[in-house]
Amino acid sequence: MEGKIPFGPTYEEMLYPEKIDPEIRQRALKALKEDELDPINLFNITWKDENNQVRKLVLPPELTGVDANIVVLLGRYFPSGSHKVGPAYATLIEGCVDGVIRPGEHTILGPSTGNFGIGVAYICRLMGYRAIVIMPDSMSDERYERIRKYGGELDLTPGTESDVILTLKRTYELKKDPKNFALAQFELLPNYRFHRYVTGNSAIEAVRDVGNGRIACFVSAPGSAGTIGAGDEIKKVFPECKVAALEPYECSTLATGGRGQHRIEGIGDKMCTLIHNVLNTDFVVLIHDDDCVKGLKLIQDGTEVLIKMGVKEEKALELKDNFGISGICNILGAIKMAKFLRLGPGDNVVTIATDGFDRYRSVLDDLERRTLEITDFVLERWYRDIFLRANEEYIYDFRKPEAKERLFAQKEQDWLPFGYTKEYLDAMRSPSFWEDEYAKIKEYDEKIRALR
Repeated sequence: MEGKIPFGPTYEEMLYPEKIDPEIRQRALKALKEDELDPINLFNITWKDENNQVRKLVLPPELTGVDANIVVLLGRYFPSGSHKVGPAYATLIEGCVDGVIRPGEHTILGPSTGNFGIGVAYICRLMGYRAIVIMPDSMSDERYERIRKYGGELDLTPGTESDVILTLKRTYELKKDPKNFALAQFELLPNYRFHRYVTGNSAIEAVRDVGNGRIACFVSAPGSAGTIGAGDEIKKVFPECKVAALEPYECSTLATGGRGQHRIEGIGDKMCTLIHNVLNTDFVVLIHDDDCVKGLKLIQDGTEVLIKMGVKEEKALELKDNFGISGICNILGAIKMAKFLRLGPGDNVVTIATDGFDRYRSVLDDLERRTLEITDFVLERWYRDIFLRANEEYIYDFRKPEAKERLFAQKEQDWLPFGYTKEYLDAMRSPSFWEDEYAKIKEYDEKIRALR
């Protein structure tokens, strides 16, 4: 394969896998079960299962305590175990067809706090590139193991989840070597294109058979702020939809300019990312980090407690393995927004589980070390306090022009030091900037088809 690019799917095929050549589709589905390192797995980058249905869970109301349906798209079934593989592939394939990334010539850099880095290592393994993942040195052990398993090299920076600015500085240092190309998830727009088109339209499909078939609210905790781009597409179809960005209470950068350490891996990166279209962010909601860790413990290890509290056994078992910490954060944000917006039966709130439990056992081990006791009685208390009593506290309205202005100012503060011009940042204040970037999907699909 030296010098050749193993081409994968178009954007359209990631949204509609039924449009993939049937023989390739069948080979890909077989490889997903039998050999995750077969390059044919590029054709499994989709939210959909073998029956072309969006993989999702509608949470039991006994857990959420609200009448509205909380619909969660499941990211753990993507190759590499997280939906972040989608933007990693989109960024790499766009660079390939544009001729700016060349096999055998470029080393790929992946600045990340985890899942995107895993996705970069995985995609580079399938497409024949050397990968260096730059990330903080205190993420979960499972993340590092997975990156090494895929042949990625680690370049660790000091600090935790919320010190991602240091990983960006390190990436910029490594980028000085022209042989290095960064799949810069915080600033390159293929991340936005993938989520607006593939995730946004998958969310719209996911609610067709749920409640009133519409989306009243879309909730996402920004890391790179790629996923929240899905809200732009959802608002096109359901203009009444509200989009809520979630942050750790301990690191409330968007809401209040606050910065601090927290335990929700993958989000709350002390910045307003370049690709975050703040025009469409209606609310910012704060979630306590430890509620997410405790909530994960309850769902993963507290099946008997859930059943005792009224969740049907089948539903309690269905919840297991499907969430990481940020997934629980998204669920808690969805519950808070359902209450805040006074949503009733038939209304749908959609959110995302970026990954599954497979990369968080060490986080629960840490919870057990620092908690005096975790008995069934304690799990029952967590069930009531964290899920049923999730309230409308710490919900900030960002629909007013002055609130938007704060986010634009934050973006300038974060990105002017990295060489972006004020003119470029000002262009992002216009909806036409985002529409023009989104329209490039058609052009990239044509290029991929032609070169394939």
